[in-house]
Amino acid sequence: MSVFEHPVHTLSGESTSLGAYAGHALLIVNVASKCGLTPQYSGLEELQKTYGPRGLFVVGFPCNQFMGQEPGTAEEIQTFCSTSYGVTFPLMEKIDVNGPGRHPIYAELTAVADAEGHSGDIRWNFEKFLVAPDGTVARRFAPMVKPDDPTVVGAIEAVLPA
Repeated sequence: MSVFEHPVHTLSGESTSLGAYAGHALLIVNVASKCGLTPQYSGLEELQKTYGPRGLFVVGFPCNQFMGQEPGTAEEIQTFCSTSYGVTFPLMEKIDVNGPGRHPIYAELTAVADAEGHSGDIRWNFEKFLVAPDGTVARRFAPMVKPDDPTVVGAIEAVLPA
């Protein structure tokens, strides 16, 4: 299966899939509200504003698996993201990205290695996966790689739909 086919829920609990984004590039990120990397929300939102008109969707999956840094309810997460960082990109339900309860989307994503050769478990909040319009996982970026890093921007530009 591709990441477009797995069922997910929006942050508000509605059943959906990423299939609505097929044909577009996706930057899928496990996010958290109480992390030292939380300011990356600003960079992610900037990517959405800059490249959204050209076919990119940033998609956030809140996750509480890293030192409990996403403890909030769906409503608290949505309020925090919109009021603190002006987030307009889609946020999905809070999920597990590692372990026996790992969401199937992350089972697909984590098979891909990053530039340092790391594949498998997510290491921390804000690990990023670039998915090409055909559903293939094009790149993986470590959590410390900022959204405006030239390697991220270049990779996004390389997979944007024509």
